[in-house]
Amino acid sequence: MKQVFVLDGRSRAALSIIRSLGSKGCDVIVGESYPCASFYSKYVSRKVIYPDPRKKPENFKKFILEWTKKNPNSFIMPVRDNTTEICGGNQENLLQHAALLVPDNKQFNIARDKYKTIEIARELSIPHPKTYLPESYEEILELKKEIRLPFLIKPKISSGSRGIVYIKSWNEFEGSYKRITKQFGNPMLQEFIPQGGGYGVSLLLKKGEVYGKFTHKRIREYPISGGPSTLREGVIHPEMEEYAIKLLQNLQWSGVAMVEFRIDSRDGVPKLMEINPRFWGSLQTAVYSGVDFPYLLYLLGQGDQCLKKLDYPVGKRVRWLLMGDILWFLSAPKTVSNIKDFLRFRAKNTSYDILNWNDPGPVYGIFREVASAIFNKERRKHVLERGW
Repeated sequence: MKQVFVLDGRSRAALSIIRSLGSKGCDVIVGESYPCASFYSKYVSRKVIYPDPRKKPENFKKFILEWTKKNPNSFIMPVRDNTTEICGGNQENLLQHAALLVPDNKQFNIARDKYKTIEIARELSIPHPKTYLPESYEEILELKKEIRLPFLIKPKISSGSRGIVYIKSWNEFEGSYKRITKQFGNPMLQEFIPQGGGYGVSLLLKKGEVYGKFTHKRIREYPISGGPSTLREGVIHPEMEEYAIKLLQNLQWSGVAMVEFRIDSRDGVPKLMEINPRFWGSLQTAVYSGVDFPYLLYLLGQGDQCLKKLDYPVGKRVRWLLMGDILWFLSAPKTVSNIKDFLRFRAKNTSYDILNWNDPGPVYGIFREVASAIFNKERRKHVLERGW
């Protein structure tokens, strides 16, 4: 088995990748800009601290190019936006010494931009919320008659629901709009879709051909008004899957991606929300259900025979207890049903993102990260200041 360098070790998806590939005999190296929970996995043979790809992208670019030269024939597996973008933009140089399968930067930047994604959906007749991109505050005033309350202020580029503001009245709009514009640049205004269920369609493609497919439904999320899922279940939804495949094939996608939908409770129609153009936080749900995206990507990316995995058993659940579901419980109404559901720690057909008796080290790592975040304003803000 080839050496695999998993980037972005702090993410839950990275831990799923490490456990998947490590259990199959791969020599797994994990990297991050600071010590993180996945460093404590028993499947990790080496830990690497590298320049922060978000704060110092040029330094990280230099690092990853030099690393592949010193460690030839490795498989590079980026997980988060910044590393995926940097690796995608430097594929030609990286592929001289290493293997990887990521979208090129043209594909990636279209998919990451929520407004460009909506524009493509419009062209392909994929249902989506009404979305506006006013270029000035004066243009917004002209749109007032057309935009119905409530609606969302939403950055074109963000993750984890950060920067999304729920607007119930025009009185609260101006201050929120100026704040989000200052932080994220010119934002979109988007129709609010009444919640009829949140879903994600996860796919692995190579030049538009589908090799892996999995759909999950969100059961709980944090923030409770909309954010990363803390409990989700594997399902099948042919209509959404058709839309997601159509969207990514239009981009001639290579690599993994997760396409998010929300069922509109007014008409029952699934509406496209966005594309996550890289590995997603709920990855373990697919792996637990038998669609092992990390291993499929590993095989496909280095040219090995890769059998397509498009079928799976439905009904398996995965829970992000540490710390997502705890934050959900602290913020959710303390109804009898919510308390009972939260305390079901040994529910049938349910596994966990981080908790794993065969690999307990990352649990210790999580508590170290939490302790560190208490004294680190930026990390604390990253966790707590999510969306609307």
